[in-house]
Amino acid sequence: QLQASGGGLVQPGGSLRLSCAVSGSISRFSAMAWYRQASGEQRDVVAYISKFGTTHYADAVKGRFFISIDNAKNSLYLQMNSLSPEDTATYYCNSLPAMNYWGQGTQVTVSS
Repeated sequence: QLQASGGGLVQPGGSLRLSCAVSGSISRFSAMAWYRQASGEQRDVVAYISKFGTTHYADAVKGRFFISIDNAKNSLYLQMNSLSPEDTATYYCNSLPAMNYWGQGTQVTVSS
């Protein structure tokens, strides 16, 4: 099970921290990722972190978003700063490559 939370409505320039609770040991995955899907768009990888701690970010969020993992809590996080309306989307957590199960995701809306 993948349970994403922490989304909400935020003004441009604001910050949010997303959390993802993973059932079972998160360290069994070679990498974990945050994905997002805006209305009418495809789902894309926003950021991922390998089990060795290597991180990668999409160009659109580089320098603003930061992914982290807590193996002891089987949790994945995404700190999102300097949010813009273009970041509005439903955010999902999943392994990379992704499993077939996606969970509900968490809605992030950036608007004044």
